Amino acid sequence: MPPHQYHHSHSNSNSLPRASLLPGTSTSSASGSATKARQYAHLHSQLAQLNAHLADTENLVRMTAVQAGDMRFLGGYIGGMFMGAAKVLGEEGINKEDGDGSNVAEGRRASGEEREG
Repeated sequence: MPPHQYHHSHSNSNSLPRASLLPGTSTSSASGSATKARQYAHLHSQLAQLNAHLADTENLVRMTAVQAGDMRFLGGYIGGMFMGAAKVLGEEGINKEDGDGSNVAEGRRASGEEREG
């Protein structure tokens, strides 16, 4: 027999469990499941926070809708006040012009420039 003869011990490797072929496999699967559980817990807390923020957003949107209706009412109210003020000021402007015109007409009458007719 040559001194460097290869002997394959195939039957011995089959008798060992597969996990023992890879060192640290059982510990890595345990740490992997712990990591996964921690990630699920973190995801759960984030989802709870998101749900709380969505509830806050829903309340804010509801309040904004109420305030938008109030702003619409105030806009109509202020618009009505502007229209009323424009009418009053417009009438004063017409009366003022009539007053100026009547003063001019009275001055003409007094001086005899206006013809009667």
